[in-house]
Order: sequence, then structure tokens, then C-alpha cells
Amino acid sequence: MDSPIRLANVTKQFQMGETVVNALRSINLTFERGEFIAMMGPSGSGKSTLMNILGLLDRPDNGEYYLEGKDVSRLTDDERSYIRNNKIGFVFQNFNLLPRANALRNVALPLSYRSMPDAERKELSLKALASVNLLKRADHLPSQLSGGERQRIAIARALVGGASILLADEPTGNLDRKTGDEIIALLTNLTENGKTVIMVTHDPHSAQAAQRTIHMVDGEITSE
Repeated sequence: MDSPIRLANVTKQFQMGETVVNALRSINLTFERGEFIAMMGPSGSGKSTLMNILGLLDRPDNGEYYLEGKDVSRLTDDERSYIRNNKIGFVFQNFNLLPRANALRNVALPLSYRSMPDAERKELSLKALASVNLLKRADHLPSQLSGGERQRIAIARALVGGASILLADEPTGNLDRKTGDEIIALLTNLTENGKTVIMVTHDPHSAQAAQRTIHMVDGEITSE
């Protein structure tokens, strides 16, 4: 069976004024199912660009991106949106929750792009909340939740559509050490259930939980 993710000679450039920035230089990577990977490197090293390509938010200039055996780097925007909504979940440092929507509505948001009965949408959202032990907070607004609870809501939202790949950008960045450890433990548990978790972090402590750490500098992988 093909690895869930394989990048082959992926490059990406950006034009900044008269300067060409090589954001990614011939990246070759494979991520296995159920693997927890940490990505580290200084600002400008290419981590965010790589995550955007992995999340189908951007395209490589050259090279191929294989997702579950299929080259997704040349698909149409609609095809990429469909895959993104069904296979990939996103978790951010700032949670990105809707402030006026309760936890249940926040979790259900990705399902609004699918044609399904309201009852099914609610059932899936409640199940996702239960998976992060926050069923009792379903009616609470983000302002009524702690930082750790908000991040759990964000993880439930990332999982509600059945995503097999979770892209986490500094998921513990706004949390204290104890709460951050709880979020890392939750991400680890997801990999034990077959999810692939790719996490960008500046925190060596959080990275220790990963099975593999990838270091990037100037668009290149310097160590793995």
C-alpha cells in the first residue's frame, strides 16, 4: 500500500521585488500512516510553505505530491477542495474558532460544505466532541472555554469530516506547558488510531513526543 503522503523533488519559489526566494528546494519526504512528525526550523526556513502544499492550499512549482498514491499537485481547484475537506484537518496556534458560535457549531463547520441531513451533521459533531472529551461543553462559546479546551474544539473540528491527516501549526504555542502536554498527548493518541499528524513547532519539548523530527533551513531538510 502506498504511503499516505509522498513528496518527490518538490520546489517552490516566490518573487519578492526583484529577488527570487527559494522557499522549498527539491524536497523528498514520505509520511507513513499513523506517524507523528514534528517539523522544526527558524522563521523563513520553508515550514509554512511546505505545510501549505501538504494541505493543498498551495501548489509546488515543480515535483509531485502523492496523497494516498494519487498525484494531487495538478488537480483542479474543485478537486483539491474536495480532498482537503474530506482527508485533511487543520489545527492552528490561535484556534480560529468562530467567537459567536458554540462548540458544537464550530465543530460542525466543515460539514456545512457537504450535503447531509442536519441530524447526521449533529451526530458526527457530537461524536467528534466526545473524542476529545468535551461533550459537556457543546453549548459553550469559545470565550467560556479555557485555551486547552478551545484547542480541543479545534482538533474535533479538524477530525469531524473523517480526515486521516492532521496538519497542526504550533498547536501548543498559546498554551502553558501542562495544557500543551495534554494536547500533545491527544495528538499522540490520534496517531495510535491511524491518523497521520504533522506538526510545526518551535518547542523542542513538544517535538520530543514525535516519532520523527524534520529540521529545515533555507528551504532544505538539514536533518531527519
